Amino acid sequence: MTSILRLFLWLALPVAACAAPVAAKHVIVYHEPGRFGGWPANSGIWNWGDEILVGFSRAWYRETLDGHSLDRTLPGEPRFARSRDGGETWTVEPAPNFDEGTPAPSPGGIKFNHPEFALRVRGAVFHHSYDRGRTWQGPYRLPDFGVGEITARTDYLVQGPDDCLLFLSSKDPRVMVDGDMQDRAFCARTRDGGRTFEFVGWMSGEPYTVRSVMPTTVRNRDGMLVTVLRRRFDLPTGYRNDIHWIDAFGSKDDGKNWSFLARLGYTATLQFNGNPPSLAQTADGVIAAAWGYRGEPFGIRGRVSRDGGITWGPELTLRDDGRKYDLGYCRSVARADGRIVTVYYYTTRERPETHIAATIWTPPAS
Repeated sequence: MTSILRLFLWLALPVAACAAPVAAKHVIVYHEPGRFGGWPANSGIWNWGDEILVGFSRAWYRETLDGHSLDRTLPGEPRFARSRDGGETWTVEPAPNFDEGTPAPSPGGIKFNHPEFALRVRGAVFHHSYDRGRTWQGPYRLPDFGVGEITARTDYLVQGPDDCLLFLSSKDPRVMVDGDMQDRAFCARTRDGGRTFEFVGWMSGEPYTVRSVMPTTVRNRDGMLVTVLRRRFDLPTGYRNDIHWIDAFGSKDDGKNWSFLARLGYTATLQFNGNPPSLAQTADGVIAAAWGYRGEPFGIRGRVSRDGGITWGPELTLRDDGRKYDLGYCRSVARADGRIVTVYYYTTRERPETHIAATIWTPPAS
C-alpha cells in the first residue's frame, strides 16, 4: 500500500456525526480590559486536590479578524491563575519569566514525588517547583535525544521519587505541514532524578507525513498509557488545504510502543492550524478529552471514555458561543467529585476581549 493511499484511508476514519450538548458551568479565570489572555496549553496545568494552577500568556488586546487579537508591537508576559476551590473562583498572580537565563544541564536530584511538585516544559527547557508553582528552579536543558530540535510543552507522569515519563516532540522533516510546524511526538524517561534522560519511543507511527504534537497523557487503571495528540496534514495541492484532528493512542510498555485507539474529532477542516487536546482521568477511571473547535460554531468540544481509552462516547459540545476561531488550547484536571475542570482561552460577543475561561462539567453516563 502506498504512503499516500494509507494517508487517505487514515483521514477517512470515522468520527461522531455531530456534537451533543452537555450540562456545564462556565467561569472567568482571567479577563482584563484592554488585555489579551491566551494559550494555557503552552504553559501547563497542575493540581493538588482542590488547588489548581494554570499558566497563560498576557498581552495587549488588538482586534484582528483573521489572526490572534493581540498587539505584537507591545510586550507580553507570562501569568498564573490559581484556584483553591476546584476551579469555581480564580486569582491571577505573577509568573516568573521562564525565558530568562541561559539553560544549564540538569543537576539531577529532583524529587518527582514531592507532595507539592510541579514540572514545566517548553521547547528543550524545563523548570520545576516544590511549592505548588510559587517559586521555580531552572532553567535546565533537555538533551536533543538525537532526534532534532525539541518543540515540547508540559506533559509528564511521575513514576516514583527519581522516575518520570515526559511526553515531548521534535522536528521531523518528513511531516507535510507548511511553515515551522513539522512536529512528531515521542516519550522520554529519567530514572535518576532528572540528571539524565533517555529516548523511549515515538508516539505515532506511519504515516510519518502527519503532524503529531502537544500530547496530554494519563495512565488508565489497567496500567496502559493513553494519550491524545494534535494532528495536521497539508494536502499537496499547490494551495493551502489543511486538515486538523485529534487522535488517541495507547502504550502497554511504558511508552516504547504505541498503537492507534480512536479518532476523537476534527478541530477545523480548513485553515487556523487546528487545536491541541487535553485529557483528564477521574478517580473512578473515566477519561475525558476536550479541545477547541475552530470551525463554526466556534467553541469547546470533548469526548469521554469509560473503558480506559479503548472506546469513546459521542462528541460533546461544552460550549459553542465563540465569537471567532481564536480560542481553545485547553488543559484539564479532574476534581475529587468526578467533575472535569477544562481551562482555555476564549472570546464571545458579550466579552470580545480574548480571555481565559474554565468549564466545569460532569462526564455523561453514556
